[in-house]
Amino acid sequence: MIEYYRQLIEALRRAPRNASALGDWAQLLPQQVSSGLSERRYGDLPAWREVLAQLPAVTASAVVLGDTVTVDGDCGGADARAIAQQLKKLIPWRKGPYRIHGTHIDTEWRSDWKWRRLLPHITPLHQRLVLDVGCGNGYHCWRMLEAGAQRVIGIDPSPRFVLQFHAIKHFIGPYPVDVVPIGIESLPAAMRAFDTAFSMGVLYHRRSPMDHLRELRDSLRAGGELVLETLVIEGKPGEVLVPEGRYAMMNNVWFLPSCDTLLSWLRKCGFANPRLVDINTTSVEEQRTTEWMRFHSLRDFLDPDEGSLTVEGHPAPKRAIFIARAM
Repeated sequence: MIEYYRQLIEALRRAPRNASALGDWAQLLPQQVSSGLSERRYGDLPAWREVLAQLPAVTASAVVLGDTVTVDGDCGGADARAIAQQLKKLIPWRKGPYRIHGTHIDTEWRSDWKWRRLLPHITPLHQRLVLDVGCGNGYHCWRMLEAGAQRVIGIDPSPRFVLQFHAIKHFIGPYPVDVVPIGIESLPAAMRAFDTAFSMGVLYHRRSPMDHLRELRDSLRAGGELVLETLVIEGKPGEVLVPEGRYAMMNNVWFLPSCDTLLSWLRKCGFANPRLVDINTTSVEEQRTTEWMRFHSLRDFLDPDEGSLTVEGHPAPKRAIFIARAM
């Protein structure tokens, strides 16, 4: 699938700033894409690729990168039915919402709510090179482009989410937005290239949160901005929840710090002026089961008798947004 990344590779090769680091990444990308989308590693990939091949070619007459990322055009009934049928083969859809030629993809997350919470607090994205770590199917990448970014590069190691992104881009068109099938550890060391880096819903999945923060810092140019969103707990400086088993039925949750603890971690990892800009208790209206994500969701993860606790007895999910500057 390297053909999907030709424009990105050329853009990285031509980048005037941090040309060496971005050029080095351009050399690595073909192998990274081949490995990240290898049918030997992911047995469902042939079926997902067939979805892309079966999507109708419908010209977009209007693209709106708003709360619902929307594509409209001259789409007949047969094409509209084919679009809905093919996109449903990529279920579950977790980040959104989208509306593609009349098909409303009602995703598990109302990701637009998170975007509205953070947008007033970040440095304007106008003409910035932006990295979105753990971007899923790229919903927020489109919102970053809407906010004026020059180019947005999302990274996510889940091939299903990457194929969902390419399905959406098939209809939106060749905008400077890409999702690469890698994790942050696969970026070239000390790139120091991005103006803004987003890490949303990733930190608590990392066995070493300090390493993740340092990787984020190394992706940013001096003075670049980190936008970090993660699960937190109430507590004093130094307090951290390390769930021994599952947290909200997830078995890959490692560290949930208090806000003061995370501010300290950011300073320790080379960020200046870290600040907490938003804190929000996740509601069952923001994260829920839908026709496009039919599995268990937040309501199933909470204690049915005590909604302030998870089913394991931990504090219910509370998410905070932090802003910091790379030194």
